[in-house]
Amino acid sequence: MPPNRRAKRRPLEIIHTAEWMRLASREASVAARVVGLIPTMGALHDGHFSLIRAARGQCSPVVVSIFVNPLQFGANEDFGKYPLTMEKDRTALESLGVDYLFAPESSEMYPPGFRTSIHVEGLSERLEGRSRPGHFQGVATVVLKLMEIVQPNFCYFGRKDAQQIRIVRQMVRDLDIASEVVDCPIVREPDGLAMSSRNEYLNNDERVAATGLHRSLKRARENISHGERNPGQLLGEIREILEREPLLRVDYAEIVDVHTLEPVVKLRGECLILLAVFSGRTRLIDNALITESGRSFVVTI
Repeated sequence: MPPNRRAKRRPLEIIHTAEWMRLASREASVAARVVGLIPTMGALHDGHFSLIRAARGQCSPVVVSIFVNPLQFGANEDFGKYPLTMEKDRTALESLGVDYLFAPESSEMYPPGFRTSIHVEGLSERLEGRSRPGHFQGVATVVLKLMEIVQPNFCYFGRKDAQQIRIVRQMVRDLDIASEVVDCPIVREPDGLAMSSRNEYLNNDERVAATGLHRSLKRARENISHGERNPGQLLGEIREILEREPLLRVDYAEIVDVHTLEPVVKLRGECLILLAVFSGRTRLIDNALITESGRSFVVTI
């Protein structure tokens, strides 16, 4: 990694156009500075803030994008009610020392006549892709556009979106994009619920029920530590915990290979436990990484 020449920090600059953002990034590149990008849809929380802190440890300038991407929402999803908290987000980014907030309008990202999209074949159709057709095509398209505009050396994502990270990494490799994808740990509430902008949709009872996702992953970790290696047995107990909660409805619960995202018949190498569960009408995702280490396995939740 080239030396990171950190300039004297200046106030947050808000940028609305791709041309302006490209110019700022180009100036940083000419000065041999390391550019970091955190793509978000706003409604920022501690999970996002952990990505910003990671980026600040490696990069200057740090760019946070806020763009609620219409291409990744299905016809019956929550695009119209997705939380918009721009002023609160701006204040938080200033306090964290972010250099640039890139906040384009939809017409800037997808001007009239826009026809191109990105599809990562073989990784986009299962799990989230099966439940949300076209979702990852929208994600890959907007991430590629952001990377092309910002030209970051590093691009930061949270591990809660494990399938998304796998797809973005494949896209970056296949298209020879000069950005390194950095995945950062899941940030959780004190009761274990993974932080998400959608958590604020939950009422009190749904919020309590939603902790079942974390409890089911903890049970899987305990069972693996006691020697269980059969994915079917592990998933059976995961589903049992989730289905005890009347407000929860399982969309999917699978154990897959970390590279192919295909189901495994036995734990080996690196695997992911991937969950998507409705609490009331709110759809939540969570996961755990299973890593083989000698004769044992380490489960990271």
